[in-house]
Amino acid sequence: MPLHVPPAPAPALRSVLTALGSPTAVREARTPSLRTPQGPATPELPLPVHVLDDITATSPSAARLAGWRFLIRCGDRAVAAAETRLTPDGWAFSHFFEGPYIASTERALRQAETMAQPYQPRLLSIPGLYMLTLWLHGDCAADATTGHPAPTDLLVPLAPAPPGIAAHRPHRAADLLPVLTLRVTPARLLGSPA
Repeated sequence: MPLHVPPAPAPALRSVLTALGSPTAVREARTPSLRTPQGPATPELPLPVHVLDDITATSPSAARLAGWRFLIRCGDRAVAAAETRLTPDGWAFSHFFEGPYIASTERALRQAETMAQPYQPRLLSIPGLYMLTLWLHGDCAADATTGHPAPTDLLVPLAPAPPGIAAHRPHRAADLLPVLTLRVTPARLLGSPA
């Protein structure tokens, strides 16, 4: 089944296109692949980035929208990503970056395309574990900017994943999130100052 990629807000896309067209923004980016592209650079696959700041066994897993991430394709592969953030004036370009999560995101999306059930792809960042997952939301018609992982949603940890968590293995949110509560720094769970 194909993935139902949600449309990004038009101002977010425009801000990325403007940054890609700006020699200053591209030159100052810490992304060598954008400074010497092999063909035109185009933003693709906009994914809302949600952040799960607090994972506890006693509270629901509420996520907040932090931005939109676009994979930047040059030729036949994604070479970087662009992130946007919401400001008081609307959506604005934040930064370009590259690294292992680019290829890992592409791989997880290809993997999700082969699943029998349709999903709405999102990204879920778990800063407390330095973890990023592809969040496959089961309600394809849902507003991609709101919500939290439903128990039957799938979470696919992207590489590099934290030690002991297999990258690119889909887990039901109801199964993975309780395990992650045990992985959060013990001092934080006990209420000790960090």
